[in-house]
Amino acid sequence: MASQSTDTSGIAERYATALYDMADEAKQLDAVADDLRGLKALLEESGDLRRLVRSPLIGRQAQTAAMMAVLEKAGAGDLTRRFAGVVGHNRRLFALGAMIDAYLAMLARRRGEETAHVSSAAALSEDQQARLAESLRKAVGSKVRVETAVDPSLIGGLVVRVGSRMIDSSVRTKLQRMQLAMKGA
Repeated sequence: MASQSTDTSGIAERYATALYDMADEAKQLDAVADDLRGLKALLEESGDLRRLVRSPLIGRQAQTAAMMAVLEKAGAGDLTRRFAGVVGHNRRLFALGAMIDAYLAMLARRRGEETAHVSSAAALSEDQQARLAESLRKAVGSKVRVETAVDPSLIGGLVVRVGSRMIDSSVRTKLQRMQLAMKGA
């Protein structure tokens, strides 16, 4: 399993580097990043799309055509669509999520940004996201881009992960700690 993960990571890095270089040359780094964030959201939301890109039973042409249709419908730019076409043609769609993450990480490194992954019980408002980003910027000491996710099982509070650091102020975790403390009493 570790070997497969390493293989996927190596593939993702190579493809992401190639896309990054092409986007940089075409002065489309942000446009491609926006397209990729949208595609990542689609992959996270749709089980059917995830199965499409991961299934070895679906032929190369069918996978590529379906991915191109999804990107066309999503309004992705030409460079992103051509990149996905090459990835599909080379039977590498299974690594698309890792390629997206690698591209966005390269872009963040270039800009000196950190990415904060924030989970909350309910969607955060724009104002809450802005205040959170500002607080994180002060704590981390660099620009911070906030990626949010909603996890109703948290009940309340936030779980924030920046790099290898994690802060869990969720009600779920506090209740679990209380439960453990009461067992010991």
